[in-house]
Amino acid sequence: MKYLIALFILFAQSSFADITLPAIISDNMVLQQNTKVRLWGWGIPGEKVYIRPSWTATIDSTVVTAEAKWSCLVQTPAAGGPYSIQLKGYNQIQLSNILIGEVWLCSGQSNMEMSLNWGMNYKEEEMGAGNRNIRFFQVMKATSPHPQEDLKASWQNSSPGVVRHFSAVACFFAKKLEEALKVPVGLINASWGGSAAEAWTPANVISSDSLLLSAAKKLSPNHYSSIRPGGHYNAMIAPFTNYNIAGVLWYQGETNVGQTSYAHLMKQLISAWRKEWNRDFPFYFAQIAPWAGYGNSISAPLLRESQGRIQELSGTGMVLTSDLVDDIKDIHPKMKKEVGERFANYALAETYGVKNIVYKFPEFKGMSIRKGRAVVFFANLRSGLVSKSGQVKEFYIAAADRVFQPAKAKIKGQMVEVWSDAVPQPVAVRYGFTSEAQADLFSKEGLPVNLFRTDNWDVPTLKGN
Repeated sequence: MKYLIALFILFAQSSFADITLPAIISDNMVLQQNTKVRLWGWGIPGEKVYIRPSWTATIDSTVVTAEAKWSCLVQTPAAGGPYSIQLKGYNQIQLSNILIGEVWLCSGQSNMEMSLNWGMNYKEEEMGAGNRNIRFFQVMKATSPHPQEDLKASWQNSSPGVVRHFSAVACFFAKKLEEALKVPVGLINASWGGSAAEAWTPANVISSDSLLLSAAKKLSPNHYSSIRPGGHYNAMIAPFTNYNIAGVLWYQGETNVGQTSYAHLMKQLISAWRKEWNRDFPFYFAQIAPWAGYGNSISAPLLRESQGRIQELSGTGMVLTSDLVDDIKDIHPKMKKEVGERFANYALAETYGVKNIVYKFPEFKGMSIRKGRAVVFFANLRSGLVSKSGQVKEFYIAAADRVFQPAKAKIKGQMVEVWSDAVPQPVAVRYGFTSEAQADLFSKEGLPVNLFRTDNWDVPTLKGN
């Protein structure tokens, strides 16, 4: 009888005592360099887990908790590899082909999701295919009413087949980052076309904020993606908030056009993500591009204006896309190389301290009225302004009656003079404040001036938020 009991215990241990790992901790992964990264998984309560990375002689250990979970912080070295990690409990796991470098999470809706398979003319080699220093982790689309602990995905080496299905913006970002820093880059892509920002925000953040809850209730359902608050966050972000990342790239906003609460929503999303990671990582995002489909309403420029206010939160930054539209009737402009490289320039300058990179767009600083003409001043200018058309388009001017008229404009060094014969006593100026306005005014270094308005007049929106 004792023999049978002992045999049963041995069988139970061999069958059910294996330590296991989440999908994101696997062969081919990239771990953040020069920091303590968390490795974690599941096992039998009381089971001791030993962790031996090949880059050090140190063996770390931990014990599985009563909830059948274990985790351990492991110090990583400077960028390099490939390395291996041996994990041993009642069973043994050998992870191989691991790189140490910079890990970035890329998220948002379709313009982040968009890959070569969406009809772009780039070649896989242009996007880093075959580069052994770039790795990809593609999160499968999913939604859940509750935060999940794991998901289905795996780290992949760079190859034409992998690159073809991965976010083009992310690929070009990684390629430029790797070339500039000479370190491995790991990309995690969790994006879904048509998704609202609410779906990427923890549900409790929405439910505890009356403004956000009211706006969420007004979202129109679509057949592309869930609009359930927290749905995508629970299934596509929550499973790896233990995984150390360098920062986040975000390209989203089209689905939220019509919401005046978008800046507040995004500040809450960013703060919630940082809280879950327990780190104030950089969060860089792309402004939504011009599109004729928004119609004559100014809801789209209001959303772009809201995106600019997200930068009031420290550690954030915006890249513009108003000059990167190949077809104004297509909500998915194909000029993703330029977007990815603008993201990379922002990260290189702000996150990695690389000098002499022009990465901040010129933006409105102030205005004065001189002899019936408005003179507009700008920030983030080094050597002046240029107009690509030579005519300085997309300016409008209004008197106290609040009726905006098309305006003439002239560049004067680092200023622009704006006027209209129909408005002899101007009080307000707008630039690029329409749905499909494409950038015409640039810094001499080639970055577009952001849209702006000098007024704060109440204006209608599509959805009445």
